[in-house]
Amino acid sequence: MKAEKGEQVAIGYQTMPEIERTARLSRLFAEQHRRVLRAAYRITGCMADAEDVAQGVFLRMASGESDPVTNPDSYLYRAAINGALDLLRRRKTMQTEPLDAASDIACNDGDSSPEMNVSIGELRAWLRDAISNLSPRAAEMFTLRYLEGRDNREIASLLRTSQAVVAVTLHNTRSKLKKQLQEFERGRQCDETTK
Repeated sequence: MKAEKGEQVAIGYQTMPEIERTARLSRLFAEQHRRVLRAAYRITGCMADAEDVAQGVFLRMASGESDPVTNPDSYLYRAAINGALDLLRRRKTMQTEPLDAASDIACNDGDSSPEMNVSIGELRAWLRDAISNLSPRAAEMFTLRYLEGRDNREIASLLRTSQAVVAVTLHNTRSKLKKQLQEFERGRQCDETTK
């Protein structure tokens, strides 16, 4: 039972014979696990958390809890991002594993000072916390744009919205985060002067 592009494929027990369902899930897992894991890791900053998110995404799909999926690749990718964001929201005490250990998002020069490394770590922790406090839609768009490197057209396609909505949401989110970052920096400077 191969699906044409755009045709919904139900993953539940009732609609697909067990052998075919298992083969499809195995193939999706083999093709998409690394991508799902990497997307979750970029948000959580912790490989154990990313593995938990990836496992949850595939288990939901295997259990038939999810609605019929038209584009499994897109669904799994978005589910990983949303699962990681949900994890951060639930857990306000976040891990501080470097965000760039899985990708070249930020460049940490080997010649940098210990103070600079601490500062970068604090900034990453702040960013994770700030993203977890955004609305789910804004957090997803921000993550896709600035952590995953997707352009507005791709984001609009993934989220089934217009490029204008993406652009406005990203602009508002950047403005909000910029103000919060300025407050964070002021607070850090005050802490340094009182030491």
